[in-house]
Amino acid sequence: MVHDDTDKLERIDFAKLHGLGNDFIFIDDLSSEVNLTDDEVRALCDRHFGIGADGVILVRPSEDADCVAYMHYINADGTLAQMCGNGVRCFAKYLVDRGFVNESEASLVADTLAGPKRITFERDDSGRLASATVDMGNPILMPESIPTNLDANATFEDMPCVLDELIDSPWGTFAFTCVSMGNPHAICFLDDLDALDPSLFVDEATRSLDSLDLDRIGAFFESHDAFPEKANIEFAHIDADGIHMRVYERGCGETLACGTGACATDVAAALTGRAGKHNKILLRGGALDVDWAEDGHVLMTGPAVESFTGTWIR
Repeated sequence: MVHDDTDKLERIDFAKLHGLGNDFIFIDDLSSEVNLTDDEVRALCDRHFGIGADGVILVRPSEDADCVAYMHYINADGTLAQMCGNGVRCFAKYLVDRGFVNESEASLVADTLAGPKRITFERDDSGRLASATVDMGNPILMPESIPTNLDANATFEDMPCVLDELIDSPWGTFAFTCVSMGNPHAICFLDDLDALDPSLFVDEATRSLDSLDLDRIGAFFESHDAFPEKANIEFAHIDADGIHMRVYERGCGETLACGTGACATDVAAALTGRAGKHNKILLRGGALDVDWAEDGHVLMTGPAVESFTGTWIR
């Protein structure tokens, strides 16, 4: 006789959502009883043996009365993250589509480790969230607050900042601008792709941002001594279509999109005089609209999509 022991196992419902291919496993944890180990997070996010995702988001109650809920975001490697731009848009969709927000409302406040984030949104014909604009707040530019060990080499509105500071690597010297959007980012603009070491490209005959070996160079800079808490590493190239960007996310590796990275890149482009404050950021998963507004806040607009739901047998 075969015994079925599945009734003795814990069943946890989940939803899979993504923002431009940056994908997340959502779990309702309003009871604050779901405690995941690092190994469980890595197993859930594994794209071959698990559900597959860039991270896990636990939907928990907020201690802030102005916030609908708190977004507890865990990277795919099990490390806790302060903020995720695509994740918080998906967080808003999760809440709106499940009735946590009144049908007459078009905005909400989400609680995060980086503080409350106000989100305005548009609904589709069925009342579900289609796109959202997140007020990401002011960018953080002071080196010690990002944090980075690089010395400030410029100022913005009397604030010390790191702009195009050179860092050596096995493939030559790269210039990084450092910005925090609640999590640390280092942005390198590839102004002259032909000047780079040809070994950095998967296809040496086609030197482009798309053929850059990001797994290799991104991993090197992510863990560089210049970034004591590691950093999200963005490489960007500007043309008439907008700012093209690829990102090696701290704790994840390359992702198809990064909302905080898009915001940081928009700020870095403006600070270094390469572009204005309002740009289309073109990522592998699609485009985000980012505006560094007159009040100093960075506004990010983009879609959020639910892929499927399921049950994890723990």
